[in-house]
Amino acid sequence: MANNSDLLRIHPADNVAVALRDLAPGSRAGGPDIAFVVSGAVPAGHKLALVDLQPGAVVVKYGQPIGRATRAIRAGEHVHSHNLATALAGELSYTPAAAKPGPAGVPEPTPVWHGYRRDDGRAATRNEIWILPTVGCVGLTAEQVAAAARHRHAAAIDTGRLDGIHAFTHPHGCSQLGDDLAGTRAALAGLTANPNAAGVLLLGLGCESNQLEALLAAVPEAARGKVRHLASQAAGDELAAAAALIDELVDAAATARREALPLGALTVGLKCGGSDGFSGLTANPLLGRFSDRLARAGGTPVLTEIPEIFGAEAALLARSTSRETFAAGAALINRFKRYYLDQGLPVSENPSPGNLAGGITTLEEKSLGAVQKAGTAPLVAVIDYGQQVPPGGLVLLEAPGNDAVSSSALAAAGATMVLFTTGRGTPLGFPVPTIKVSSNSALAGAKPHWIDFDAGVVLDQGPSAADQAFLERVLAIASGQPCAAERAGQRAIALWKRGVTL
Repeated sequence: MANNSDLLRIHPADNVAVALRDLAPGSRAGGPDIAFVVSGAVPAGHKLALVDLQPGAVVVKYGQPIGRATRAIRAGEHVHSHNLATALAGELSYTPAAAKPGPAGVPEPTPVWHGYRRDDGRAATRNEIWILPTVGCVGLTAEQVAAAARHRHAAAIDTGRLDGIHAFTHPHGCSQLGDDLAGTRAALAGLTANPNAAGVLLLGLGCESNQLEALLAAVPEAARGKVRHLASQAAGDELAAAAALIDELVDAAATARREALPLGALTVGLKCGGSDGFSGLTANPLLGRFSDRLARAGGTPVLTEIPEIFGAEAALLARSTSRETFAAGAALINRFKRYYLDQGLPVSENPSPGNLAGGITTLEEKSLGAVQKAGTAPLVAVIDYGQQVPPGGLVLLEAPGNDAVSSSALAAAGATMVLFTTGRGTPLGFPVPTIKVSSNSALAGAKPHWIDFDAGVVLDQGPSAADQAFLERVLAIASGQPCAAERAGQRAIALWKRGVTL
């Protein structure tokens, strides 16, 4: 993709191109096989029409429809929300196509990273103690317990025998009913099972809806040995009781040591947030190529953000390895559309204001750029919110597009890293190392304390050099090098609240 052009046509079938720089009215702009006089200002990352388009004409980007023209658009004119609208409506009927083999793999060297091999065979990128409150009422208590424990075990952390002690708080766990309560419980149980947590203290209050006994029963059996629990109302001095349990967990966790592990031992969450017009050109395809390599090595890339698949789902579902996987994926997508429609909302209630400012106009356009994070790997499984990912191949996880909720869901599913692309920037990180990948070099230069890797270099250097540099960065962070969010202490969770509050 290296070029000195002003415009980039992504696919030969496209009737729009992306401005790589701000284009002034009347200026001449061009790229490989295209040249235009710009009829109005076109900001970098935004689209320019390559042909005259009549009202109702299909606008094509990435070789796929991204909506319809709402009025006549002249070649050389800015294409955005003033003249382009979504064509998405409601649920669809999906028909599986004949399975197509993925691209033939080229023999590749086996990259190595250094992580922790857990008793259940899974690999961890961190060796930490996590404190998870069952209910928001003891969230501040959990933070007190974590702060005191970090001070008490500073030597273990400073010498690398332990990577950290963290409390992840939330406002839920009480005044919830039915499936809503079950979702909170499933997410917390999944977080408890994450390999990066060498030990977990489940801290309850006592009278909450999310009772400790039910939560413990939801934790996968293989993870229960590393769990301790405490009901604060039943303890005389809950802080002292919690401290004793944490000390016990630290003693066990501090015996773990990093060892050389293959790339295929990684389970990696794929996420984008604050996307712009470059996200689908640089950062998301970069993740896609990494995901393909990870899947070929036997590793597990995990895609989520179901509403940001609307409009791009057909190509994703066509990669299903079985009719059962196809049916599960189609049902999940339609179920999520019904979730919108039942609230009286259109399924196209996206992109966000930041996406629009960055050049993304419709949900189809956003989705076609977003699903590139999953590369071309076969889709091997579809799982519900709070379930654990099966190892080996691309998995689709139920969760909304919200950054905090979907990233927390990835950690609850078993991801031990999250690769997070962004064109606008965000400081927030999540329970597992969250590698921020900027879609453009301007963001990376302005926010080096947020960004771990600049994918904007793809436009200047081409993908090969960027892919190798990115792989090395991912493996270094997997091996213990802190990411930007970890250095800043930016780590949090958010749970998906879907029901009424009593």
